[in-house]
Amino acid sequence: MAISGTNSSTLDDLFVNIVAQARFTAEEQSLMLGLVTQYNIAGQAGKTVQIPKYPAVTAAALDEGTAPADTDVSTSSVTVTCSEVGNSVLLTDLAAMGAGNPADELGTVLGNAIATKIDSDLIALFSGFSGALGAAGSEITVADLFKAAATLRANKVTGSMAAVVHPFQAYALKANLTNTMVNPNGGDLQNEAMRSGYVGTIAGIDVYESANVAIDGSDDAVAAVFAPEALAIALKSEFNLETQRNATRRGTELVATAVYGVAELDDSFGVKITADAAL
Repeated sequence: MAISGTNSSTLDDLFVNIVAQARFTAEEQSLMLGLVTQYNIAGQAGKTVQIPKYPAVTAAALDEGTAPADTDVSTSSVTVTCSEVGNSVLLTDLAAMGAGNPADELGTVLGNAIATKIDSDLIALFSGFSGALGAAGSEITVADLFKAAATLRANKVTGSMAAVVHPFQAYALKANLTNTMVNPNGGDLQNEAMRSGYVGTIAGIDVYESANVAIDGSDDAVAAVFAPEALAIALKSEFNLETQRNATRRGTELVATAVYGVAELDDSFGVKITADAAL
C-alpha cells in the first residue's frame, strides 16, 4: 500500500483553518477596536486620512425682520498615518504531523499578537489627554470615575463612555465598591462579562480591564475614561495572513500583518487617571 508524504499540498486545509482562526482571534480579542472611532480606508489610495474637526457655533436671539450675522467656521484636522505591523511563525512539517491542533494554536498566537499590538498602540495614547485625575502611588477609586464622568459631560460628551484600567487597578475598584457593585446578582451573564474583561457600569461608564495598560517602574499605570470620539484608528488592512513554503527548513512560513494608524481625535473627550497598579 502506498503511503503519501506530508508536503505543502497536503497542508492546504490546515492553512485555511489557520487563516480563519487568526482572523477570528484578531477581531474578537482586540478590546479597544470597539471603544474608539474607526475609519476604514482599505478602498482609498494612500496611507493617510485627514479627519476634519468643526468648532461649535453659538445661536443668538434675532430681531424681527433682521438677518442673523454670519459666523466664520474654521476647521482644523487630525492626520492619521498608517504603518505596517506583523509577526511570523514557521510551521514545520514535523509539528504539523504532531499532536494537538496546530491550526487553532497558531491562529490564536498570530491573532493575539496583532490584537495586542492594536490595543497597546491605542492605550498608549491615554497619557496624551490633558484632563488628568489621580496620582502616582495612590489607588484608583470610584470617585475618580465619577469625577471623570462629570468632566466629560461638562465637555458636552452626550453618548457612551468607557474606562480601560489595568487588572490591578480593576481589583482596587472592586475592593472600593465592596458589595455595591452594579448588578451583584447578574449570574452567568455577569460572570461571562467579567471573564472577557468587563468590570461593570459605574457612573454611566462601561469599565473594562486590560493587561495591555502598561505599568511603569514605580508600579503606576495610566488608565483613562473616554468617549469613542476621543481616539481614532484608521484601518488600511485590519489583518492579513500569507503562507510561503520554505523547503530548506522543511516547513511553511506564516506571516501575519496589519496596516493601521492611531491618533488622538478630541482631547476634551478623554480623561487620564494615573494610579497605583500593584497588588
